[in-house]
Amino acid sequence: MTRHLTPLAIAYLVIAVVGLVGTWWFNALAIVQMNDFVTDLVTSGPAVSSITVDLLVVAVAGSVFILMEARRLRMRFGWLYVVGSALTAFAFTFPLFLAMRQRRITELARAQS
Repeated sequence: MTRHLTPLAIAYLVIAVVGLVGTWWFNALAIVQMNDFVTDLVTSGPAVSSITVDLLVVAVAGSVFILMEARRLRMRFGWLYVVGSALTAFAFTFPLFLAMRQRRITELARAQS
């Protein structure tokens, strides 16, 4: 199995492990402290930390994907989506990138026809 793992695949696996350990650490902390997960979301606590780690890890993995995919498809200014996510939100820039990616894929397909 390992002979088929590229450095990018290994990077994604490492990010996945960080996401698993980071989120479950705070979930376990909430359980040990006998906190109500939903109340913690409103009043702060381990649940908020768990969701923060969750979203941060997704943003890191998504940013790696954006950079690699933009390079593969020869999309100009792919890095701008990553920078833009720090200024706006990853929830905005990632779908925006996916839309522009689809546009580029369609453009390339039409050029080959």
